[in-house]
Amino acid sequence: MAENENRRAPGQVRDGIIQVMSLTSKGLTAKEIGDRVSQVVGPVKESSVRSYLRLNTPQLFTREERGVYTLRQDSAPALQRPMPPMATPQAPLTFGRATLHHADCFDWLEQQPANSIHAVITDPPYGLHEYTDEQQAKLRRGRGGVWRIPPSFDGHVRSPVPRFTTLNDEQLKDIRTFFYVWARLLLPRLVPGAHVIVASNPLVSYLVSGALAEAGLERRGEIVRLTMTMRGGDRPKAAHDEFSEVSVMPRSMWEPWLVYRKPIEGRVQDNLRQWRTGGFRRQSQEKPFGDVIPSSPTRKAERELAPHPSLKPQSFLRQLVRSALPLGEGVILDPFAGSGSTLAAAEAVGYASIGVEKDDRYFEMASSAIPKLIRFTPKGDQSRR
Repeated sequence: MAENENRRAPGQVRDGIIQVMSLTSKGLTAKEIGDRVSQVVGPVKESSVRSYLRLNTPQLFTREERGVYTLRQDSAPALQRPMPPMATPQAPLTFGRATLHHADCFDWLEQQPANSIHAVITDPPYGLHEYTDEQQAKLRRGRGGVWRIPPSFDGHVRSPVPRFTTLNDEQLKDIRTFFYVWARLLLPRLVPGAHVIVASNPLVSYLVSGALAEAGLERRGEIVRLTMTMRGGDRPKAAHDEFSEVSVMPRSMWEPWLVYRKPIEGRVQDNLRQWRTGGFRRQSQEKPFGDVIPSSPTRKAERELAPHPSLKPQSFLRQLVRSALPLGEGVILDPFAGSGSTLAAAEAVGYASIGVEKDDRYFEMASSAIPKLIRFTPKGDQSRR
């Protein structure tokens, strides 16, 4: 262990401590900090962690009762402000084979056993900034911030969308840190061959993708959700007439879902026999699962059941969820559950699933929305077994 520590770049343990403490909603003991840092940067001595905490308290850290430390809000580096504390967590909820936890997913993952998750499908806060308390408050007031309400189109009022072009360099770096630490904590909990499918946006997907690869997951391509969005295509602001034939950026007609996998053990067939994972479930004997899924924007009837700003349609999610367990066996995790749409999709196709949601309002929304989304029947739904 000492030899491994000597090989590290200067400051790597320090940076690891700051990273893991900035991505938690509760105080941590020196041992808990050391365990998390070890998963991010490799084995570290608990004594090294304790020494750093002692030397930097109270400048960076606050020592709570019984040796529990928190990162100080006013002295943390600009891109690593600590997560706000959670309200008192509510008890887990169950819906058939689906379980929803009210928790911070970083803290929740730390408590999970190794090799217990068979697939991850999630639509995370991939710009991060749009889900801060400040920006969520502005969204819920319906004005200001990075969320904008697109103009009505073909008679339909569109849902709000975040503007990722507003992110500064520090916020972009924060995205990579967030997903790297998340993936490092997730990796031991996945069975070999488990797929991790993460929704993203063309403007930030390269950061999310790079972080997942750096953390040790194996890139397996992308799934394209083929849908018309309201992003891009606009003429220059306040110069529409002058540059009437110019679009500032391409009109978005697709959404990337990054596909990664925990490395398999042996050949795919060996991994399938041992862990029941490693591939995708075919649509039929004749038709493989493809990487382009035609989809429409989430319709009003579905959004009324689950009024989450990033709600994806069940018609799309059920196809994605069904494909993720190649033999139809195992547990699907959504660590950023939102309104619970992934859990509803898993229950609709007969899979066991777990969701984790930190936001109090979205947890309450999911508790009401999941049963309704399970019963919802999209047009042409062929995902049920």
